[in-house]
Amino acid sequence: MWTLRRHSAVGMMGQVHAPSWTIAEQVKFIVLLSLVTIAWFSASPLRADDARAVSPHLNLIVESLERTEAQNPALSRSYQVTREYKIFRGNDSEPASDVIAQISFTPPDTKTFKIIKAHGNPRGEKIVRDLLEQEIEWAKEGRKGDISRLNYDFVFLRKEDFGVVPEYVLHIIPKRKKKGLLLGDIWVDAKTFRIRRVVAVPVKSPSFWIKDLHITVQFAAMNGMWIAVSVDAIARVRFLGTCTLSGLDLAPPPAASVAPKP
Repeated sequence: MWTLRRHSAVGMMGQVHAPSWTIAEQVKFIVLLSLVTIAWFSASPLRADDARAVSPHLNLIVESLERTEAQNPALSRSYQVTREYKIFRGNDSEPASDVIAQISFTPPDTKTFKIIKAHGNPRGEKIVRDLLEQEIEWAKEGRKGDISRLNYDFVFLRKEDFGVVPEYVLHIIPKRKKKGLLLGDIWVDAKTFRIRRVVAVPVKSPSFWIKDLHITVQFAAMNGMWIAVSVDAIARVRFLGTCTLSGLDLAPPPAASVAPKP
């Protein structure tokens, strides 16, 4: 720790003069001040460089995301999933409706579904049908519904860890008000650039029965493909009030097969 000693000079008449530093101490102080100044100004650019080094570049993230999505085998392979939808009214612990559907995809843009079982309020089956019909329409849109710069503007929000997996959280803003486009946030794997989660609201309601829909979609790897494995939603449903919908894949899809070339 540096200390600066000061001395008092007493004049011949016994008057006390203002404290003065010795020449050596003045030199030491000037040198110390210079070192502190140099350290301060040299440290600032380093801190800025470090910040730039760890701050991700939004365009690079989005470009990597688009490239990863374009290479997803799920775009070129047929697959089938069995999904169970449960619809709960308000705070009910038992579902008002329980619907099981089989969903099939044939590249490049054909998606179909079949209701296998339906129990409870019949309006629940109607809601599930409307949502699945919307999925079919999204599939027909092809790249027009992709989470890409073609359809969205992106804003970087933050970086966070999902367990041991670092993720970038981006805000997506649709460039037009169209069914199938979403306003909300996406979680992007910082290593693979796959979208792991979407939390959003549709810019247009997918169904006459549904209002104020908030959805959460989780994605995971299945047989080498990256697909949605769960869908959760909260909405106001006509004649039912506030409802919670939970859709979960019951089993992984069968081994994928490469679609035949036309």
